[in-house]
Amino acid sequence: MKDGTREDYELLARLEKPFLALTADRVLDELRRAGETSLEGYRITRLDHGLQSATRAERDGADLDWIVGALLHDIGDGLAPQNHDRLSAEVIRPFVRWDVAWVVEHHGIFQMLYYGHHYGWDRNARDRFRDHPCFDSCATFCERWDQSSFDPDYDSLRLEHFEPMVRAVFGRKAHDPAVIREGFVSALPA
Repeated sequence: MKDGTREDYELLARLEKPFLALTADRVLDELRRAGETSLEGYRITRLDHGLQSATRAERDGADLDWIVGALLHDIGDGLAPQNHDRLSAEVIRPFVRWDVAWVVEHHGIFQMLYYGHHYGWDRNARDRFRDHPCFDSCATFCERWDQSSFDPDYDSLRLEHFEPMVRAVFGRKAHDPAVIREGFVSALPA
């Protein structure tokens, strides 16, 4: 890489543009794959779980970043189940507000409140983030939109409903400070 010229890198940037423009398509394809099978023991697919989470967020009056964050919060599960939360956050981080990415990144440890004790884990491990400005947002996200979204009878909106939202988010300029708003914590709907 160190031997590349400015012209080389300008060429690469130009050639990468079509690939980058298809990011939303790749994300939507991964969501569709998540709907093809269910994890053993679960009554719904990972896609169904994301759709339920996003539907709950939308019905609660959440904004675009929260809805897409809810839809994609487990998108890393198929590739990295042991750290899916961090992988999922990295997928969305360049395109959503800072607080939404932080919540997605940390939802796994916050979810342990509901089940960690069954494995002998510290169900209150999230308390180490008690002073973080996104603590309440993450706790609310998990309570209202994540842990409750494993209901096979829930009337979720279909992926087609959320597709324009995914395209809008991934159509943004990556790492745009006006979108990311580092340090800003948005209010979740009451």
